Amino acid sequence: MKKVFLYLSFLLITAVNLQAQRGIKVAYIDMEYILDNVSEYKEASQQLESRTQKWRAEVEGKMQHVEDMKQNLENERALLTKELIEEREEEISYEEKAILDYQQEKFGPQGQFIVQKRQLIQPVQDQVFNAVQEIGEKRQYDFIFENSADALLLYSAERHDISDQVLSIIQRSSRKLELENRRDQKAKQEEVATEPYKSVEKAAKDKQETVEREAKRQAQVNEREQLLNERQRRRDSIRDVRQQKFEERRAKLLKEREQQAKTRDSLRNIREARNNK
Repeated sequence: MKKVFLYLSFLLITAVNLQAQRGIKVAYIDMEYILDNVSEYKEASQQLESRTQKWRAEVEGKMQHVEDMKQNLENERALLTKELIEEREEEISYEEKAILDYQQEKFGPQGQFIVQKRQLIQPVQDQVFNAVQEIGEKRQYDFIFENSADALLLYSAERHDISDQVLSIIQRSSRKLELENRRDQKAKQEEVATEPYKSVEKAAKDKQETVEREAKRQAQVNEREQLLNERQRRRDSIRDVRQQKFEERRAKLLKEREQQAKTRDSLRNIREARNNK
């Protein structure tokens, strides 16, 4: 921030020195205003926001699951052996680490949110830069600033705002690109319409190749699904075995406690019988 201030101070001093020789032509742009009026950026921002909300919901769901695991452990701690308690605590630690890793993957410094945000804004920034260069050369501006906190632009008259001009160039380029895409699409359609007639054998061969490609693709999809299902089956099997062992140990502990209670009752009855005699 200090470097930016010193740099702008140097520019202003230079401007004052040059004022004696000729008028200084200065302009600025409002980046937020431009971004808010670029339809492609707004649509992509909405998609990213929707994706972000989904990630946050997944994190909250995982955290709630861990809280439930902790609560269940506290409720059943008195009935569990030391080994089972340690096993439960280890599983909880694993789940908590998985949540942290997921948050880092989505929202960390190199996470998907930052990467996709950068990918989203970079093309618009490039368009703004090109438009500013074009306007600066055509209208012979001496300085063009960005009206943001980093630039320390504390005041500027509205007449120096060229954001609409920049936005107009961006929109014109967007319309031009859209028109070119339409022309390309029309040319492809015309090319398909004028494509030579295929023989019956060639058409049958192409159809067979398409079927084979689709079958190969479907086989790959099925293989991936089978691997995922197998992994899920293994996890479920391990969980079931752990649950079964827990239930068996719990039943054993309850039975031992019941037997101990009966034994205490029998001893108490014997003592009472002796005392009555």
